[in-house]
Amino acid sequence: MQINRKLIPSKLPTSLNYHHNHNHNHIHFCNSINLAQNPPKSVPLLVSLSISSTFIRRKTTMVTSINATATGSAFTTLAHRVTFEKEIKKSKFIAIASPIFNELSAQSFLSEVRDNRASHNCWAYKIGDQYRSSDDGEPSGTAGKPMYSAIESSGIDRVMVVVIRHFGGIKLGTGGLVRAYGGVTSECLKNAPTRLVKSKVPMGVEVSFDLLGLLYHQLQSFQAEDVKQDYDTGKDGTTMVTFKVDFDKVESLEDAIKGSCGRDLELIKS
Repeated sequence: MQINRKLIPSKLPTSLNYHHNHNHNHIHFCNSINLAQNPPKSVPLLVSLSISSTFIRRKTTMVTSINATATGSAFTTLAHRVTFEKEIKKSKFIAIASPIFNELSAQSFLSEVRDNRASHNCWAYKIGDQYRSSDDGEPSGTAGKPMYSAIESSGIDRVMVVVIRHFGGIKLGTGGLVRAYGGVTSECLKNAPTRLVKSKVPMGVEVSFDLLGLLYHQLQSFQAEDVKQDYDTGKDGTTMVTFKVDFDKVESLEDAIKGSCGRDLELIKS
């Protein structure tokens, strides 16, 4: 078994409980899972999710999610777990893809779907610039690597794909294995519903009580979240208001607040 790795050194566990549909060449969607499952721990930034429930095939729906610096980021991931099955020369290939957000959730997903009755349980995942893959007994470079290439080509991030192979008695050869593992991974992801995840930027501003109405109006207009007030500023008649906003709304919100509340206000970005 060859494991390609970058930046993530630890080993994934092996265990199983998986049941599948025996219809060949059939794609179906499993029950949705919580995108916040096993989120990365962050101090002092807290995770805030605001998820749209509407999605159509590969149409992207909005999810406001992780915190970031003022530069911000966004990525596309799966809306929920998906499965694709295909028979190739009597071997059954079952591709299962799931959104993940850290190595712990990748470990949990692999442990859940791994089939010890199968000939091979090959896998690959991508979390930003970090990735790992495994051929799980297939010839070196014929499974994990083409699976990772298919993930990268899909444009989907924070995703793991496990391909379970039940050997049918006919050897596929090196080229056939590469096409099989890469192909079922690509097909699994091609029509999978996705969500756009936007980072939130924590911000704060100190204002006088008489400006609170104007400030809250702007915060509501820009859909700010986790709005809190702290009256312990050491100054009479003032309060510190903290909130979080989509990274791509930071500059516009700052201009709007200063335009309505005063240009001398200083907004703090975490």
